[in-house]
Amino acid sequence: MDLDDNARNLVQALTNGDAEKISTSRFSSLLASKDRDYLLSSTTQDDQVKISDLEGKVIGLYFSANWYPPCRNFNKVLIGVYEQLKSNGSNFEIVFVSSDEDLSAFNSYRESMPWLSIPFSDLETKKALNRKFEVEGIPYLIILQPDGSTLHDGVELIYRYGIEAFPFTEEKLEELRREERMKHESQTLTNLLTNPGRDYLLDQTMTRKVPVDSLIGKTIGLYFSAQWCFPCAKFTPKLISIYQKIKQSLEGKGGGVEDFEIVFVSNDRDQSSFDSYYGTMPWLALPFGDPIIITLAKYFDVQGIPCLIIIGPDGKTVTKQGRNLINLYQENAYPFTDAKLESLEKEMEEEAKRLPRSNYHAGHRHELTLVSEGNGGGPFICCDCDEQGSSWAYQCLGCGYEVHPRCMRAVDPATAASVQHT
Repeated sequence: MDLDDNARNLVQALTNGDAEKISTSRFSSLLASKDRDYLLSSTTQDDQVKISDLEGKVIGLYFSANWYPPCRNFNKVLIGVYEQLKSNGSNFEIVFVSSDEDLSAFNSYRESMPWLSIPFSDLETKKALNRKFEVEGIPYLIILQPDGSTLHDGVELIYRYGIEAFPFTEEKLEELRREERMKHESQTLTNLLTNPGRDYLLDQTMTRKVPVDSLIGKTIGLYFSAQWCFPCAKFTPKLISIYQKIKQSLEGKGGGVEDFEIVFVSNDRDQSSFDSYYGTMPWLALPFGDPIIITLAKYFDVQGIPCLIIIGPDGKTVTKQGRNLINLYQENAYPFTDAKLESLEKEMEEEAKRLPRSNYHAGHRHELTLVSEGNGGGPFICCDCDEQGSSWAYQCLGCGYEVHPRCMRAVDPATAASVQHT
């Protein structure tokens, strides 16, 4: 179907060589059609707001869909930020650009939203906006400034800074980055994990209080997780096993020169879930619902769980990729430093030289070829263990199936051919 005249003019106007500038006088061209000069309000299904009422405001174009869990998760965060900004009288508005599959899903999702929406039926405007802003994934939040400038990483900024990101100007963001750098430079375990009313963590009994200061000088893993999270349910038993192996190895060295501890940072929905989940863990925990949990998630820019942040003996952040390193190297990843990882990567390179160049896997019917990051490989999700990998992998060159070399279960071609799924 051809674009209508207004949408065609929009595309032409937005591709004239100035892709990062949008005049506020173009809001109608961005958001209207030849038959519509309004947006749907959040108050009722039929209530309308003139697009011209948006002039002079900071606008967030919110590309999202009800069917996608990451959108629903971000939606809750965005609602909280939006309502705080509106209650403060901030000059901010959001416009929902739906990727829902049908009107019923759109209406259901929109009921949770306190902001404006482009009508579900206006397919051409939604297509034009997706094309203009090159939206390749959702959730996606574009910030349009009154001066005509745009900002594309609204989702990251909301997760990272929350209400403090407003008004999303470069000056404001640079101020936040500067403050963030200063915080990281002065970071200590004590100021990370304590607050004015609490200087302790819980142990496995949930009754004994362990002073945070007793962890100073140790390597610490901050484990963001929750019982309701399926990937967490798969990763936690693995982490428990690795934790115990690291502790045993360090005890075997004797002398108490170094030690490792994990602190559970709960994303559980209620105390009962926290109690049940933490009851399976052999390490320490922040109390359920402690306000510092939200602070830590923002500080470390935690956008998904499970997440394992590693803090060194000096109280500084070693890596935010603890989960991936555990999956790649198991207990050998300890102490997670750059020097240790460089050594492990060299060992992996040497080990890869001894691996078969191709093989058949018990979980796949096609032949798999050994690839590396510089030879057709790269970051991937292992189709056998569902965890992330990088560098070396066995890959099906025909369909993209990939597994960690350690997950490879070699079989003969006839056995592989009998596998029903690919």
